[in-house]
Parts: sequence; structure tokens; C-alpha cells
Amino acid sequence: MPELVVVVGGTSGIGLATAQRLVDGGREVVVVGRDGTKLAAALDQLGKNARGHALDARDQTAMTAMFAELGAVDHVVVTVTGPSGMTPFASMPLSHVQDHVDGKLVTHIGVAQAALPVLRKDGSITFVSAISSGGAMPGTAALAAVNASVEAIVPVLAVELRPVRVNAVSPGVIATPWWDFLPADVRAETFEGFASGTPAGRVGQPSDVAHAIGFLIDNSFTTGVVLRVDGGAQLGVVA
Repeated sequence: MPELVVVVGGTSGIGLATAQRLVDGGREVVVVGRDGTKLAAALDQLGKNARGHALDARDQTAMTAMFAELGAVDHVVVTVTGPSGMTPFASMPLSHVQDHVDGKLVTHIGVAQAALPVLRKDGSITFVSAISSGGAMPGTAALAAVNASVEAIVPVLAVELRPVRVNAVSPGVIATPWWDFLPADVRAETFEGFASGTPAGRVGQPSDVAHAIGFLIDNSFTTGVVLRVDGGAQLGVVA
């Protein structure tokens, strides 16, 4: 029997690329997303080895019921991003912070808890944080706090939930719909600026992150790791 992987937030961007890589590698994939239309399009793309559930990952009761219905699960990947956009700290309402906490941190924790009763002991949980966790980019205080929190729980859970493996991928700037809050021309200019500041000389693609997630699922001797996939952005460019 092929392994069963649940990808939460798998209807676009990194989640969809991950689901595609897993399907192409012979696994069965369950894609979870809020938008039924996007879910249907994702399943059409992924083919017969994928199925889906249209539900809100923030609803832990619904997530628990879904996992109970699925039965034994080999791996869980949580790619939910929370709100997009950047907000200056001085004018940032606390509701904006709460939206990020609920939309990402609480969701990642809730999905992991919902999966535990059916997750195989030799399985894994992979979270997706972001490079903002260790960056200093103005306007990303809420993003930085939430992504750093996601990364902080990885080693704790890797020990507490052993032998289940717990890891995270921390992407840099990736060309996904998260950036759609910017007009197309501004987005292109922003990407160009980020690309010029990395040794890799480009922004990332969802497939780059999917490849890293695939590694963390496949490698049974890797746990408690936050794997950076940022084109070397944190290194800077040496002239």
C-alpha cells in the first residue's frame, strides 16, 4: 500500500507543489483547503491518487473528524500561511497580530493535535514557517513572531512526540499567491530586489520548497530540524 500523506493548505502555492511531488513519487495524498473551487482545480491537476476535503483548517473539531474518517496516516504537512501583507509596527492593530496567531500558529498546532490519534509512529509532521522568523524586514513584526513560534515548537515536539518525527521548512521569498497583495509591477520589482540580494540570484519557486518537504518526509533519521530554503538570503551577497 502506498503511504498516505495529508497536505493541509494544499490547493495552491507550496502546498499544491508539495502534493504534486508526493503524488508523482507514488504516494496517496489528501489535500485540505477552505475554497471548494480551488480544491476541485487542484484535484484535477493532481490526478487519481489525490482526494480532498474542503474545510477550514482552523476548525479543530472538523479536522479531528476528518482524520478519524481517514484512519491511519503516514505523514502530515501543514502549509497554511495565514494572512498576507505587511503592516508597519506603529500603526499595526492588535487584531492584525491575532489574525496571524490564529491563522498560522494556532492552526499548525491544531492540525498536529488532530492528526496524532491516527498518525503512524514511524510517520512525520512537517510545518512550513518562513524566513521572516529570523529576518529584520520592516512591516513583518507579526509574521516574524508567528513564524519564529512555529519554529520554536519543532524541537519540543520532536522530543515529546517521538518516535514521530517533527520538522519544519523555512522558505525565503517564494513566488506564490501570498504576494498577490502587491500590484503585478510592484511585485516584479520586489522580487527582483530580493533576487539581487541572494547568492542564488533568484526568488524561489514552490517546487523548491516541495523538494525540501519531500526530503524531510523521506529521511527517517531527520527530526527536530528547521530546514532553510531561502537561496542563501541570510548569508547576503559578497561583492
